[in-house]
Order: sequence, then C-alpha cells, then structure tokens
Amino acid sequence: MTVDPFLGTRAQRLFIATISIQAIAVLAIISIVFHLVSEHVDLSQANYKTIPCYLALFVLAEVFELLMAFDALRLRNVIQLAGILVFHVALVVFAAIQVHETKAALVRKPDCDGTNDYVLCGGRGTLYRKVEHLLITVPCIIAAAWLVMIFFVRALYYEFGWAIFRIVGANPAMKTMYQYYQVLLCLLKFDFFAFTGVTIQLLIVVLNRSSAEFGLTIAAIPVVLLLLLVCGIAVKREIKWCVRQYNGLSFSDVPFLWRLMSFSLFLMLASETYLTQLLYIYKLVRFYEPSSEEQYETTRATLTVFTIVAILLLLATFAVGLKCFLDFDRGLYDSKTSGQLFPRYTLLLKPRRGPNSPGEKPDSFGQPLEPRISIE
Repeated sequence: MTVDPFLGTRAQRLFIATISIQAIAVLAIISIVFHLVSEHVDLSQANYKTIPCYLALFVLAEVFELLMAFDALRLRNVIQLAGILVFHVALVVFAAIQVHETKAALVRKPDCDGTNDYVLCGGRGTLYRKVEHLLITVPCIIAAAWLVMIFFVRALYYEFGWAIFRIVGANPAMKTMYQYYQVLLCLLKFDFFAFTGVTIQLLIVVLNRSSAEFGLTIAAIPVVLLLLLVCGIAVKREIKWCVRQYNGLSFSDVPFLWRLMSFSLFLMLASETYLTQLLYIYKLVRFYEPSSEEQYETTRATLTVFTIVAILLLLATFAVGLKCFLDFDRGLYDSKTSGQLFPRYTLLLKPRRGPNSPGEKPDSFGQPLEPRISIE
C-alpha cells in the first residue's frame, strides 16, 4: 500500500479548506468589530484594551492553527490533528469570553439607550448593541467549523494509519514510544502558542516601557522560546551529550556519562517548566493585586484562562518529556530515520547465509516471516 502525497487526498484538502474559510470569516468579523469600536473610543485607554487584545489573539490563533494543520498533514500526525480539535474548542471558549469582556469594557450605564450615550450605555441603539451580534457570531462559526473538522479528522485517522505502521512497524512498545514522542512535540508547539498569546496580551495591556513588568515580559521571550526549541531538538534527535565522543561505548559502559546526560536533559526540562511557571504565576498574581487590578479590569478573564491553560500545558510537557527521555536509545530514533524498525534483539542473530553455505541444511532457508500486524 502506497502513502498518499501531501494534500493528495480529498480529506486533506477539505480539512485545510475548512480551517481557511473559518479563519477568513472570523478575522473579517473581528476586524469589523475593531473598526466600529475604534471609531468611537480611544483604544489606548486601559478599559478598552480588550478589543485590540481580541483581534491580535485571533490573528495569532488562526495563523497558528492553519500552520499546525499543514504540519500535521505533512507529518501524518494523528495526535496533532486531535490536538487541533482541542485547540478549536478552546477558541470557542475564548470567543465566548470576549462577548462578556467587550460588554464590560463598553457598557458603563446598562439601563440607558443610545439616545442618552451611544458609547457607554447598553440599551438599544448603542455601540455595544451594534457589535453584539457580531461577537456572538464568532463562536458560532468556530463551533460549526469544529463539527466539520471532526468528520475530516476521522477520515484522516484511517488514512494515516498505514503511514504510522511504516515508521514503527507492528511492535506495540515502539508504537507507544512513538505516540508519546508525537504528544511531546505537539505539546511544545501549543506551549509556544500559549506563551506567545499571554505575552502579546501583556504587551498590549502593559504599554509603560519604563516599568519593571514590561522589561520582565520582554526579557522572558527569548529565554522561554530558546528552552522550548532546545527541548524539541533534544527529544527529536535523542541527543546524548558527552557520550558520542566515546566511540563504541554503550550507556552500560559509561554509567557516569549516562547519569550526566540524564541530569542535563532533566535540568533542561525542569528549567523550562520552572522558569516559565514562575513568570505565569507572577503575572497571575498581578492580575488581582489591588495596585494593578484596574489595569487588567477588562482583560482579566482572558488572561487568567490563558495563564492557567499555559501552566497546565507546561506541567503536561514536563511529565511527557520525562517519559520520552526514558525511551531514549531504545530504537525509536532509528525507526524514524530509517522508516521501519526491526526489534533490537535481531541484532544478536547471526547473518543469514545462502543455501550453499557450509554447515547449513538446504531446507533451513526460505522466505522471511512477515511482520505481525496488531489490529487495534
């Protein structure tokens, strides 16, 4: 059975088309909301910053989701496709939260109509009533697209099954290791989005460049991104620091170096989680401190949800990263680079000789056994 090329099937093309059409529709509606609100209010004021945050985050989210979809189809990564579905549900929740936050930002006099105050009132003929139906439409479009995406992901699941088998074979243990490996790479990508999303919101809300909080936010960007990148490279290539220089030696031959490598990778994962969570927890406290509470008044709900999700993602990344680290040097890297893994114990077998080789019986040779396929 041959593997279909990238975007070579109807399910792949329609999956990308669904995400693209949904992204265009959502960004068009949010841009209209941004334009309508910016005509009447000063978006640089703290209580109106939820609107630019809303637009910036959805631009980032839609571009990120589209790139993740292309990446998942290119890699034939079913786990990443499932992650995209979960991410899409999060977009529905975020869009629903924005209805509440936009109302909190615009409506200061809920009982009056547009004849009294077009901007601050919440009754008929007001600015909020003008954009309310647009805000409600956004989560509805995203939810409808999600239902369509489920159908195509199901088709892609069956389509990509053979491609996964070609990489890891029928070995159940190897299949499990490969699944954890894919989960970790997927989590690292979503870690990147969560961190970038929180950072963009904070940079929009905290525009005082002379403040220590602004400097801390800027300084954290390269550090966290570098840690995420290093973690991804180390797991993808199974980097064994300080061991490659000892040619021909295995981990059992150099236990001290194995421990050194273990400590190095563990420190990398721990520092990524620890440093980033310190930043997130610090920001989470700042959202509710009396001294800065007013600054985050209309963006607090979104920032809180984003920060909590980011913390949970990092904890999951740390746990799965440790599992992947324990799977180092167990054959997965060879499987990924060569396309199909033969179990490690086959390396202990004698080389196969021909039927005329001395000491062998003619009837002892035949066709090699086909690999067993596990049906799950």
